[in-house]
Amino acid sequence: MSFWTAIFMIVLVIAIAEVFKAKYRSEKGITRDYMGNEKFAESKDDPAAQRELEDLRERIKVLERIATDGNSLDAKETRRISAEIEALRDKQVEKDN
Repeated sequence: MSFWTAIFMIVLVIAIAEVFKAKYRSEKGITRDYMGNEKFAESKDDPAAQRELEDLRERIKVLERIATDGNSLDAKETRRISAEIEALRDKQVEKDN
């Protein structure tokens, strides 16, 4: 391998490494200021997206409450009493006929 081929290979490896490093930094949101200091980019989220996210969180809370309230002890007791009342009504209707 000649001297110039070795220099070319070294430059090529460094260039490829810089491309991968830049890709990694952009994926992770790392920016560099004018002094060369690295920091995570500030997120500038859309206010409409934030409101929508909060609305979805509220909906999930309501759905969780609905799902869990139907399985509580009070709900089971209420269903049991309701079933007993209906059974007594059915017996009363049968006696009247």
